[in-house]
Amino acid sequence: MARIGIFGGSFNPPHRGHLLAAREQKRLLHLDQVILIPALIPPHKQLADGSPAPEFRLAMTEALAQGDPALTVSDIELKRVGPSYTADTLAAIADQRPDDELFLLMGTDMFLSFHTWSRPEVICRYATICLALREKPSKKDEAEIRAQTKLLRERYGARVERVQNEYEEMSSTLIRRMLQFDCAESYLTPEVLDIIRKNGLYGTDLPMKNLPYEELRERSLALHKEKRRDHVIGCSETAKALAEKWGADPALARRAGILHDITKALDKPAHLALCKKYGTVLRDFEIENEKLLHSKSGAAVAGGVFGECPEVVSAIYWHTTGKADMTLLEKIVYMADYMEPNREFDGVEELRALAWTDLDRAMLRAFEISVEMLEQRGRSIDVHSRQALEFMQKQLGI
Repeated sequence: MARIGIFGGSFNPPHRGHLLAAREQKRLLHLDQVILIPALIPPHKQLADGSPAPEFRLAMTEALAQGDPALTVSDIELKRVGPSYTADTLAAIADQRPDDELFLLMGTDMFLSFHTWSRPEVICRYATICLALREKPSKKDEAEIRAQTKLLRERYGARVERVQNEYEEMSSTLIRRMLQFDCAESYLTPEVLDIIRKNGLYGTDLPMKNLPYEELRERSLALHKEKRRDHVIGCSETAKALAEKWGADPALARRAGILHDITKALDKPAHLALCKKYGTVLRDFEIENEKLLHSKSGAAVAGGVFGECPEVVSAIYWHTTGKADMTLLEKIVYMADYMEPNREFDGVEELRALAWTDLDRAMLRAFEISVEMLEQRGRSIDVHSRQALEFMQKQLGI
């Protein structure tokens, strides 16, 4: 009798985190083999727009498992029509391997929602449920896990095991974004990355540099989280209007606005990787204060990926902290980000009124609000923000 792990998912794309998880769970559960099973239509979430055809996800998953004899890949779910239900998959595998013991591998979110799956009683009949914990649970999470374990055992006669495994914090969503930025090498094996590039998967074959604005807008919005898109559009259109009011180039303002938060959805390692790839040198303060990083990595992407001009790159670079003696375009993008129509905070209406009557006084008030807010919250203030405030005070004779 062999102990067989079942590891399903969209594998869109399969990455080093999947590989580590499979190997760790094989080790901790003393499995003889782990079967990776790409889903045709995942029942719990939609495949992202622009996802490759199933045969490419299968090929990439096979490439991920390449060279590890304990890992195999099955196309069992890709051969079916309709959603990929785990109960059907396990029943088919159990029929093919009646003498083997099956272990269904899953993370915490999937485990806690398991009772809502299609035919959980069938799944529990064929496989042991294996919860892989990435870190020690909080008291609240531990209570939920214990309650769910009790429910599954009592309701379905489930066999439940749990392991604490090493993992790499990454997601397929993040990796798809990093592929667009040509900076996904640390997330993917060379074999998987080669398939992606040779076949132009995930938009890697699309032109990125010097796009007309409408194409740039479409490409930018697709790389943002949905909840961020209204802000980005608001910033872009506000920057254009401010540029028309104060004599800057409206086209450049609009482009800077639509790209200013282009890397906002990324995590810290991704910001650092982008800055390294495109030659942006970071200060220790920026590295220690993650909220500042998106303006630096965003500027790196604007120049290195989208081919934007130095004026646009600089406006994005300074849109979070500001600095002393800003150019007109830098001021406009900073202010547009601060007071576009979707922003709501005490003082925003004052800023909006000032921005159309006296841009420099609006900048001064924006710097004052930022510094005051950070001081009230006990947070460190970037030296460039203080210098920006002092510069405006001096320039306006205050």
